[in-house]
Amino acid sequence: MNKITLLKISTPILAILFVIQIVSGFLINSEMFFSIHKWGGRIFFLFIILHVVLNWNWIKANYFRKKRLPKPPVK
Repeated sequence: MNKITLLKISTPILAILFVIQIVSGFLINSEMFFSIHKWGGRIFFLFIILHVVLNWNWIKANYFRKKRLPKPPVK
């Protein structure tokens, strides 16, 4: 499976897991929701790592590029 296909699959799953974490966080007073929140958080974390790994080239290009000094004005 190529990188683009993995991103097309993992990004919606990451969004769904995010929503599950928010909802289960508000309803954490129940034992079932606590369990969902705990295990969902672990899976969510793994998908975050996968998402960062798959987007690492974009992250490097946009956040870790060398800053260029402005050219001095020509007189």
